[in-house]
Amino acid sequence: MNRALYAAATGMAAQQQTLDVIADNLANADVPGFKRAAATFGAIGDNLGTVALGLRRLFEQGKLEKSGGPFDLAIDGAGFFALERDGRRAYTRNGSFARAADGSLRNAEGWRLRDVRIPSEATSVEVAADGRISVDLAGGKRREIGRIRLAAFAAPERMRAIGSALFAATRESGIATTVVPGGERGPKLVFGMLERANVSIIEAMMSILTAQRAYEANAKGVQAADEMQRIANNLHRG
Repeated sequence: MNRALYAAATGMAAQQQTLDVIADNLANADVPGFKRAAATFGAIGDNLGTVALGLRRLFEQGKLEKSGGPFDLAIDGAGFFALERDGRRAYTRNGSFARAADGSLRNAEGWRLRDVRIPSEATSVEVAADGRISVDLAGGKRREIGRIRLAAFAAPERMRAIGSALFAATRESGIATTVVPGGERGPKLVFGMLERANVSIIEAMMSILTAQRAYEANAKGVQAADEMQRIANNLHRG
């Protein structure tokens, strides 16, 4: 095995994967609650090359922005909205919800926010920082109808992505624990706002340039190793 050729070739593959991950991050830069990913790599043996170790999801807080949706929610701090659909559970930071015919709050894919139902006679809804839901009824009456609780994980970066901003628990992430928002140091809910994706366009473009240069350097390494191999073969035949 030509060690130099193998090392350069695996380096090219690593940089190509890095570019693919950055491209996916940029494609989802406008998706509320999206969390960018980074490709991770390790060395093969004694500097024999590079091996992909998988993706690492980065859960830094995204910027909160005012939205036009009457049921939109953002999480200021750690945690996830707990969703259900067809007996399955999922978790998200995307709080873009709409009221369904049965009074539940659902996202665009039909996942239902757990333990929340808005009465049909409600004329307006308000969610406090601690998750308490209040509705205005006909006749000027106001009533508290429930409370939103969040889910937290010991290792959220180990969750499995099942959509652009939707995640499932795994053995590595640990099981979900319930978090009541609004505490002094805990997460808070912000009604009428959404969390933007934590993707910086400028940083992504700089990373693309870095990866492209590294790819080109490895490509030159492949060419050099191939040329050295050709010369060695000619000398051997001569």
